[in-house]
Amino acid sequence: MSAYGKVYLIGAGPGAQDLITLRGARLLAQADIVLHDALVTPEMLELCPQAEKIPVGKRSGQRSVAQQVINQQLIESAARAKLVVRLKGGDPMLFGRADEELRALEEHGIEVDIVPGITTAVAAAAATKQPLTKRGVARSVAFFTSSTAAEHSDHDAIPETDTLVQYMGGREAIATAERLLAHGHQPDTPVVVIENVSRADQQIIRMDIAALTQGLGTPHGPVLVMIGEAMRARPLQAVDTVISSTIAAQIRD
Repeated sequence: MSAYGKVYLIGAGPGAQDLITLRGARLLAQADIVLHDALVTPEMLELCPQAEKIPVGKRSGQRSVAQQVINQQLIESAARAKLVVRLKGGDPMLFGRADEELRALEEHGIEVDIVPGITTAVAAAAATKQPLTKRGVARSVAFFTSSTAAEHSDHDAIPETDTLVQYMGGREAIATAERLLAHGHQPDTPVVVIENVSRADQQIIRMDIAALTQGLGTPHGPVLVMIGEAMRARPLQAVDTVISSTIAAQIRD
């Protein structure tokens, strides 16, 4: 008989409460302890009123709980509870530091399962009605982030693909655009920026790489940047806010 309870790494999805999976919601309703990210909404936490809730948020550009501390909290929680949930925004297996948490739990012989969630890129494609692939235009997609450990800060993270999706792209917008232009991308390549995907305060902005070089100002929430010809609006599509490079410069100022 293990001295530890079971841990579930659960993806909360992009934000909206009703976009978590049925399995994830069921386990939340049974959890004894829930360790949750900063981006998990209060509405999502309403699904586990019975649980002890421990915030272990990690947000870009802000002071946050060190990963080693989170790992230790998971182990300690499993030592005193039967069912522990590590609730992560999006999907745990994509930019969710799941590998580090899995290693820590496995080293202590703690049973762990993964419950996938809707990753933000897929939710953003749905919210903008903009498919990430398009026959004859885009047959490959890459998800990337420029947010990385200090020892990898000089790594060029932009891959070669038809459609690019940058997670946590708000603060990196200028650098991303400049690197894309340096790599030969056309200035008029379409860009769709979406902030707070699936939430009540969701915002969608359309521009091109030239406008992206002016930055995105100060975002009020997580930002996803989608780039490529697949992002070009359809002829009869009802489009969202469109920003030119001139307007983008004004926003930046």
